[in-house]
Amino acid sequence: MAHISANDLKTNGVAAIEAMLAQHTEAIVSVRGKDRFVVMELAQYNYLRECELEAALAETKADLAAGRFVQESAEAHLARMEKPA
Repeated sequence: MAHISANDLKTNGVAAIEAMLAQHTEAIVSVRGKDRFVVMELAQYNYLRECELEAALAETKADLAAGRFVQESAEAHLARMEKPA
């Protein structure tokens, strides 16, 4: 993964990000020598979000198939959530 320093961003602005993303899908921005942020094109971000949603859907389907769910009224759900653990 490519790295961009905060100083590079300060001096080169968005051009520094564009140059890195022309060769890599993501770039880490380091501040004072420590990795702090990840930048990517919006299309890559949207793809990752879609993958995250697909994983959540698959987990939900597996829970339903395995019977790991509770069927109850909204009132019963709220009462169960209010009970101390």
